[in-house]
Amino acid sequence: MRGGRKGRLAKRAAELVTDPCPPGQIGGTYKPLSNADIGQIYETALRLLEFLGLGEVPERLAGDLKAAGAVDRGDGRISIPQRLVEDVLSQAAKAFTFHGRDPARSIEVGGDRVYFGTGGAAVQTLDMETGVYRPSTLADLHDFTRLQDTLANVAWFTRCCIATDVPNEFDLDTNTAFALLKNTTKPVGTAFTHAHHVAPIAEMLDIAAGGPGEFAKAPFLKAHISPVISPMRFGADAVDVVYACIEHGIPISCITAAQAGATAPATLAGFLAQSLAETLASLVMVNVIRPGYPMIFSNWPLVIDLRTGAFSGGSGETAVLNAASAQLSNWLGLPSGVASSMTDAKAIDAQYGMEKGVTALAAALGGGNLIYESSGMTASLLGASFEAFVLDDEMHSGIYRALRGIEVTKENLGFDAIVEAVLGDGHFLGGQHTLAAMERDYFYPSLADRSEPKTWADEGARDAWSAARERARQILSEHRPNYLTGEQERDIRARFDNIL
Repeated sequence: MRGGRKGRLAKRAAELVTDPCPPGQIGGTYKPLSNADIGQIYETALRLLEFLGLGEVPERLAGDLKAAGAVDRGDGRISIPQRLVEDVLSQAAKAFTFHGRDPARSIEVGGDRVYFGTGGAAVQTLDMETGVYRPSTLADLHDFTRLQDTLANVAWFTRCCIATDVPNEFDLDTNTAFALLKNTTKPVGTAFTHAHHVAPIAEMLDIAAGGPGEFAKAPFLKAHISPVISPMRFGADAVDVVYACIEHGIPISCITAAQAGATAPATLAGFLAQSLAETLASLVMVNVIRPGYPMIFSNWPLVIDLRTGAFSGGSGETAVLNAASAQLSNWLGLPSGVASSMTDAKAIDAQYGMEKGVTALAAALGGGNLIYESSGMTASLLGASFEAFVLDDEMHSGIYRALRGIEVTKENLGFDAIVEAVLGDGHFLGGQHTLAAMERDYFYPSLADRSEPKTWADEGARDAWSAARERARQILSEHRPNYLTGEQERDIRARFDNIL
């Protein structure tokens, strides 16, 4: 038969016009917390904010908080009363558009839609040639950005690695932003090492958007900031970055990243109460600076192995805590951010697949609007992998399919098709009912192997790591975009003489 099995599969894949599992499926069916549980956690968070408050509050922020109704305790801590929290919750942004430079790639953040994306600051990259880790480079960041540009299930891209070959902090921040602008038109995210880096990079964003003031009209980059340091204190440098981002219209993901048993209680309920209080403190801060400002309520529970103190990103506790965090944020009606797929595995192996699958599915079923770290990360967030990006993309299609659930309609119940099969050929293969479902309801992986053992052996007995490596190499060899015009790139290079 001409073309064989592979040819038939390729032809069928090319004919499919419906994606049975696109991003933006509905989450929230997994509820690890009862309503009574949520009420107790929320009440405890409010008590912590009012009784303990936040320490190490920068002077500028202290003034803004007190003007809004916060109370100086006189011991270096600022108390945030319940009424102030509830006032902020009533006016905080409940949803907003996270724009792509290509409008077709914009996403609506909030409600119950689930989107997988990236995050991380990996200082090591899993080398595709050697299969071992080496320091991450700026070239890796460019390659990761253009690789994910082709992946449908990376809904937005936050720089996943740190270019360790760019030691100067300003050069690092500007070159990171440039890599994002050059290689993708998806919504993107980055971090700012210092507040004074924000204004010049905002100029770069304006150039890419078409001119002065254009970025703020449809912001396509958000900032990742951790303004609250666990337990219960502000970080002055990060607070300064918050003020600068708000001044320049850059949406913010305020990330709380406490660690259970280290910087927060080891009990899961106690952890959730403290982490919720800290993320609410970030929300209050943002909204007293500018009411209704777009902010992702990024309450990321992190877990350590209490035997060793090592970060454990792939644990069952991580899975349930992030799902619970999403449930809490959605109960408050806020755009939620959680994390998943932070596997502790170093290789692309069984541990990798198990930990990623469990944590990603739990976060999605929990209803996290934006699920960070969910693509490409390995080695407890210390590493990033090209092979992992393409494997995770396929995993997320399966998860979106699970979220989509089962549509029960008269047509789908198939009464007539059952009658026809029973009274006719005795099977459903080739029937119109089956053909319609094939293209509408089923996801067909291109990396996962579904062949019989003999076929698999005859075709080289490839494992997932090898298949993903081939796919990543193919994409990187073929997909070389430049989403900046020649004039825009010249303007950026003229303004920033440090672009490498």
